[in-house]
Amino acid sequence: MFHIIPENFFTPLASPNKIVYWECICKLFSVMEHQLSFGVEREVLVDELQYYFEQSSAAEVVEEEFAQADSRGKANGILRRLEYYGWIEIETDKSYVQRVNFKEYAVRLMKTMLEIAEGKQIEYQGYIYTIYSLVRANTDNPGVVLLQILENTDYLITGLKNLNSNIKHYIDELTKHSTVAEIMDALFNDYITNIVDKAYHRLLTSDNVSKFRPEIIERLEGRSRSKSYIGKAAAEIATLNEISVEDATELVYRYLHEIIEAFRNMDEILNEINQKNTQYQRAAINRAKFLLSGNEDVRGQLKEILLGINEVMNQEQMDLGGIYEVEFLEHLVRIYSCSFLDSNSFYSPTEGRKEFIPQKLDEREPDLMARQEKLKKMMEKMRRVLSPERVGRYVDEQLGDRTEMLATELPLAEVEDFVKIIYVRLYGQRKNMRYQVEVQEEKEVNGFRFKDFKIRRK
Repeated sequence: MFHIIPENFFTPLASPNKIVYWECICKLFSVMEHQLSFGVEREVLVDELQYYFEQSSAAEVVEEEFAQADSRGKANGILRRLEYYGWIEIETDKSYVQRVNFKEYAVRLMKTMLEIAEGKQIEYQGYIYTIYSLVRANTDNPGVVLLQILENTDYLITGLKNLNSNIKHYIDELTKHSTVAEIMDALFNDYITNIVDKAYHRLLTSDNVSKFRPEIIERLEGRSRSKSYIGKAAAEIATLNEISVEDATELVYRYLHEIIEAFRNMDEILNEINQKNTQYQRAAINRAKFLLSGNEDVRGQLKEILLGINEVMNQEQMDLGGIYEVEFLEHLVRIYSCSFLDSNSFYSPTEGRKEFIPQKLDEREPDLMARQEKLKKMMEKMRRVLSPERVGRYVDEQLGDRTEMLATELPLAEVEDFVKIIYVRLYGQRKNMRYQVEVQEEKEVNGFRFKDFKIRRK
């Protein structure tokens, strides 16, 4: 790679002045992107950077080489540095005017980095529909079309794997949130917005692979059995890649096989995405319920102990091994060691056989009152389980004759009511529910603060 990209190419973005370099590169790229080419007169770019450094919002330059220079000197210094690091090249035309051009590899990297910085999500439907259209099209260039199908399939699979990894990242980040507000913000404002609404929801509806996959596989399998198609595609690929027709034929069969297998095995990735999405939402709700519960029973006391340990470790910035340094643990649990004289102290002598004397069993009538009480508690616990069906009935009861209502209109007197609102918002994303939700502004009701949302019948 470093035969193409200079070894010190990323030095500006790893230096103490990285913010200055990044903002200047983005400004230069923005100016050049609107030209017929990525080449602009040097003086135009110097004026643009000079204006940037004259603004109060400009990042501070800390490098000694041009930190004390004026705004124009800093602008010229940045251009010299970017040329030295291989981002741009400066050439002089026949009119003795210097023009600045971005390197080809720098343009590609800039587009990718800007997409990352802007949080751009992959449009799965674009790839799927492109593949679907190319497979159905009748063309005189089957080799080129096959390469485009292969490329878009690779983009699609890479995008699904990235979505899978992103959900895992959110699951890992969930343990860093220590309050209910942080967990709910991560779930509804971050995860729901950036993962569910932008990618996951569309993947199950408009971008659903299952709508296009059967016909894609059927047509590709038909082409793999067509000798005329194989011959024509192989001849074209042989010309493009400058290889023999025999090698090109092998490539055509391999490409068709890879595309078909990719679509057949796509269910494994989709199932894992579904499982991780459910796992994340369940983990977020359980963690929020755990932090909302505060009882005096053993579970409640253990929760308070664990929260106290976590708070101390965060304040002292300890790692997991630092738990043994928390002082109040010494008075919480007493651990003592027990020594022994030798290995024979563990020896249990063999006892002789003893006569077994059966004992009389007392016949006792079952306590019907105790049984009814246990059954009542079990049924009460089952009634509190908030399944999608139960939440749907709860929404129907609250809506009554209305077609829509706000979440702040729901009963909200205790923690259980707040938990119901959380499940109403969560299950509102499912397509099989009889209602849908629309996020509104943040509100506070009876001490509970959350983003209000509109509940509407479908």
